Amino acid sequence: MTELTMSTSRPARWPISPDRRFWRNNPPLAFCGAVMVVVLLATLVGILIDPRQVLNEPAWLKPAKFAISIAIYTFTLLWLMTFIQGRRRVVAIASWAIAATLVFEQAMISYQAMRGVRSHFNQATAFDVMLWQWMTIAIIILWLASLAVAILLLRQRFANPVMAWALRFGIIIGLVGMLVAVMMPQATPAQSESLRTTDRSDHIGAHSVGVEDGGPGLPIVGWSTVGGDLRVPHFVGLHALQGMPIIGWLLLRIAAPWLTLSDRARLTVIAGLGGLGLVGLLTWQALRGQSLVAPDRLTGLVFLSGVVVLGVAAAAVLLSARRRLAHDHA
Repeated sequence: MTELTMSTSRPARWPISPDRRFWRNNPPLAFCGAVMVVVLLATLVGILIDPRQVLNEPAWLKPAKFAISIAIYTFTLLWLMTFIQGRRRVVAIASWAIAATLVFEQAMISYQAMRGVRSHFNQATAFDVMLWQWMTIAIIILWLASLAVAILLLRQRFANPVMAWALRFGIIIGLVGMLVAVMMPQATPAQSESLRTTDRSDHIGAHSVGVEDGGPGLPIVGWSTVGGDLRVPHFVGLHALQGMPIIGWLLLRIAAPWLTLSDRARLTVIAGLGGLGLVGLLTWQALRGQSLVAPDRLTGLVFLSGVVVLGVAAAAVLLSARRRLAHDHA
């Protein structure tokens, strides 16, 4: 069977099928995802019956959003881990670490919502400081455990190079998206001034740049519409974990017999580099205090330049494939 036939013989099926027993093979992540579904239902009830607000949004909206995000992340990671052959002990340790830290993180966020106070960056009381420090430690453990999974995927041999690169870039971009959060706990100018003059600040750190958290924002997600917001690249990076496998799957379904698996793999790598570039651009935009919905000319120019570079690279792959086809038919 030729490479070309392999890439197009079964277009209707998912390119790589995980072990059907993956629920039983990874109980910590399966349990974590199931818990998040239950938590989501509980927080939705909270949104309906609790009129309190935190940062100008329902107190229970943040834990609801985190429950959705964690559930998606957990189930995706659970699926990704089914393609790691061997290394069972490392996979088990990483799975337990990820599940435990995510459940803990959600518990702290929900607990603070129940108290009607902020969960992130909260320095109002010694108790709030302690909870925030514990959450920070949990986030570090989560990132390191996810890094271990990324390393295993990079070292794993795949029969299908398209999905191999899709999975690898997905988790790499996800790790970069997580790292964006490292910049959030930095004191804002107003907080630094408060610390200088009064030696205290109720909150140290922010999602927004150039404006205070809790100002005008997009519906549901709350991303600032008047200033920069680091949650944008954080969100885009994390959800590359789902986006890249979908891109790989679509590339394998393209009905172009002249595109080999190698060609499709190169296009996947280009898409992955584009994803990394997008996270970088969104981070740069946010740090300049610029809203996602109000890019300036420089941001637009950099974005269009990136699109052109990626387009040229993709066109080069397609042109090479067409030339190869013409040469084979000559």
